[in-house]
Amino acid sequence: MNKLAKLITKIIDFFYVPFRKIMPEQVFRYAACGGGNMVLDWVLYFLIYNFVIGHDNVILSFSYFPIFSFEQVITPHIATLCIVFPITLFTGFLLQKYVTFTQSDLHGARQLMRYITIVAINLAVNYFGLKLCVEVWGWYPTPSKMFITAITVVISYFGQKYYSFRVKKE
Repeated sequence: MNKLAKLITKIIDFFYVPFRKIMPEQVFRYAACGGGNMVLDWVLYFLIYNFVIGHDNVILSFSYFPIFSFEQVITPHIATLCIVFPITLFTGFLLQKYVTFTQSDLHGARQLMRYITIVAINLAVNYFGLKLCVEVWGWYPTPSKMFITAITVVISYFGQKYYSFRVKKE
């Protein structure tokens, strides 16, 4: 993992050179890692929504013994979110931990739990934002997801910097 992280860091730092005077290195690394993860999120969302889910509602059926059964219909844009979310959660955490916020002295498990908290907030923003944009305003799902991502990027940066990966003050 460390070799891959060092390689990614070297590539990002190579492109950082012209930006040295206008932004801190950590902000650039965050933008590069977050941007890469965001593009992965958008591509996966588009592919899964259009080619796996196929614009159809997903019906989850649970049957426990003959007495209890449960059926839940999930709209395709929310089902796609549920599939893509764990993938980008994992890749995002690893990139932020090993490339962006490497100075944090918090234990990895604590970082992960805090990261999941920030991501859960972003998931709620995504869920309600998609519901609003797609079901109320009638926007297409993929541009809606992109719009909501712009909002969650700000929440995520400050949450990760000052909570998930903060550096303890002496």
